[in-house]
Amino acid sequence: MYALYGEAGRRSTLDGLHLESIADRSRLHNWEIQPHRHGVLVQLLLIERGRVTARMDEDEVVLRAPALVWVPAQAVHGFRFAPETEGLVITLDQSRLRELLDHVPDLLDSLDQARLVALDRGATVTRLLFAVAHGLREDYAGDGAWRGPALDHAVALLVTQAARLDRPRSTTQADGRAMQHLTRFREQVEQHFRRQPTVAALARPLGITPAQLNRLCRRHLGCSALAVLHERLLLEAKRELGYTHLMVRQIADGLGFADPAYFTRFFARQTGKSPSEWRAQGGAR
Repeated sequence: MYALYGEAGRRSTLDGLHLESIADRSRLHNWEIQPHRHGVLVQLLLIERGRVTARMDEDEVVLRAPALVWVPAQAVHGFRFAPETEGLVITLDQSRLRELLDHVPDLLDSLDQARLVALDRGATVTRLLFAVAHGLREDYAGDGAWRGPALDHAVALLVTQAARLDRPRSTTQADGRAMQHLTRFREQVEQHFRRQPTVAALARPLGITPAQLNRLCRRHLGCSALAVLHERLLLEAKRELGYTHLMVRQIADGLGFADPAYFTRFFARQTGKSPSEWRAQGGAR
């Protein structure tokens, strides 16, 4: 059960899978989906014709068809479609995604990152994506034999192709190791940021020292390892200030700040505003 944008209640799904055209929902809202987020849902948008201005947390990108957008759970997202834009929205419960990809944890982990990708209309992967999507839509609406396995196969293929897109490519063996370390580091941050672990604690599972981790972050990300953790904390703070009714002290506690005043100083140092000021001024909108 889940609720989609614009629905007051919760609705049943086909075992955690829902498909609809972009027009089905967007036309009802004048082709604009206001920024919002889903707790346990992920979405894949395939834009076949038209144009979309996609908001993903604090990033905004204009994409012309063909294009792909991957929305991980908890990401704040919104869309402004050009009228009569055509495409498909695939919504999955995270539990179903995990069932499909549990045997490939690296692939599953890579889908924690949002993707906003302009596609090459003539590329083989683009033709594959839309061919599979069209077949998926037919199976979803039909009642053919072995419908369930067919749906699972199509969804797994689509999300695998989505994960391959916009993926960093390393040019040397050393760069490859560095990217592996940074990928695992980001996974550690994503899993544990609410505890505010030390850089040493984040480096330990990678088998490298804090100094090595900092060098990797500065070289490839342009900032320290601690700054990466702080960026993730700030992102979640903004999400919760903008899209929940939690009190500032509750948000501070949930993000591992023992003292709400320290959280306020941290937030003001990063944004120039206190949490209450940022919320009152509609900072996330």
